[in-house]
Amino acid sequence: MNKAFILFISAISLINSTACKSNIEEETSSQNIMEIPKDMRQITITVGSKIFKATVIDSPTTEAFIALLPITINMKDLNGNEKYFDLPQELPTNAFNSKTIQNGDLLVYGSTTLVLFYKSFTTSYSYTRIASVDNPAGLAKAVGSGNVTVIFSAD
Repeated sequence: MNKAFILFISAISLINSTACKSNIEEETSSQNIMEIPKDMRQITITVGSKIFKATVIDSPTTEAFIALLPITINMKDLNGNEKYFDLPQELPTNAFNSKTIQNGDLLVYGSTTLVLFYKSFTTSYSYTRIASVDNPAGLAKAVGSGNVTVIFSAD
């Protein structure tokens, strides 16, 4: 009986240690996945002959925007720092105030206004982020001071 009892306890210990190890591995895998960006996809923004690559974030807003691509739009200038266009449909949003807009930010104001910023500045407005231009040097010159035709396409 003593051997059977020891064998039984050993089996239970083995099962518990395997289950614990499995849980630890699952937790570690989950943590590693959380540290890796989910998506490094890019979109292309074409203004005249200038091409800019922008890295998108992984979000429902971005997915809905990418579903509209390719799209050629006539963006209007506002405040000498942004181009905007009212999209034909609402996008899901998760607006926040980052307090600072960066040159090259592609954001949504409200749920339908696509905004491409070509100058950095502070703001009190809230936006939903779609992407950021990887290298915005020359973006302000490319979009100019008036309305401009911009092509957005998925890579």
